[in-house]
Amino acid sequence: MARASSSRAPFGLLVGLRGTRVLLGVCGVLVVAVAVLAGVLVGRSGGSARAQDAPAPTPSPTASGSPSVADIYQKIGPSVVVVETADGSLGSGVIAADDGTVLTADHVIADGGAITVVFSDGTRSTATVASADAKTDIATLTPATLPQTLVPATLGGGAQVGGPVVAIGNPPGLTFSVSSGVVSGLNRTATTDNGKFSGLIQFDAAVNPGSSGGPLLDAPGRVIGVGVSSADPGDDDAVAGIGFAVPIAGALGGGGGPGGGRGPQI
Repeated sequence: MARASSSRAPFGLLVGLRGTRVLLGVCGVLVVAVAVLAGVLVGRSGGSARAQDAPAPTPSPTASGSPSVADIYQKIGPSVVVVETADGSLGSGVIAADDGTVLTADHVIADGGAITVVFSDGTRSTATVASADAKTDIATLTPATLPQTLVPATLGGGAQVGGPVVAIGNPPGLTFSVSSGVVSGLNRTATTDNGKFSGLIQFDAAVNPGSSGGPLLDAPGRVIGVGVSSADPGDDDAVAGIGFAVPIAGALGGGGGPGGGRGPQI
């Protein structure tokens, strides 16, 4: 009993040692926890720094916007021509095919006199009438001489109310003039000295005498119509700011439709 008694530490000492071990254990756990937390914080801080140092992501390229009026003019300008007649009448036209065929308004060349076409590079040529349709006010011309570089226009495309348009024409003394606006109506009718024309595109880009036969272009620069008249509600040759064009489908042999409007030929 005595030996057994001598191998045991006093109860108070055991409690003290056990308490010390428990305290040390708790402290160890706290140290480990702090170390782990510090590692997490350092990891997060390092991740944030790396993210800041990394180059910003490059946005994906977006589709380019529609061409500007200047872009459209540069594209279509070489395809526009001046149409002159023996009696001094002046009109416009657009190269509509690879063989140099010029699309214009019938009333520009309806007097039956000699016709001269002036291309954008200054090339002058006599021209003959290949076709003429007074009912649609559309004619095609065949120039005898072509410029060294021939640039046909892109034909086609549908007009939409509110859609942007560009008109190019040759008001007297102001050849190759450009204006822009929007389609303000479809399926209009215009009454001129030569009759009543239906199914027309109404637009507010400025047109004047000499602009007849010039192209009406949509935002991508496609010919969607051929200018033929402008509105004159008072029949006093005043400019109302409204023009009419034969849709390209009608100019190439399609049909028209009902509508309302009135104006002289341009």
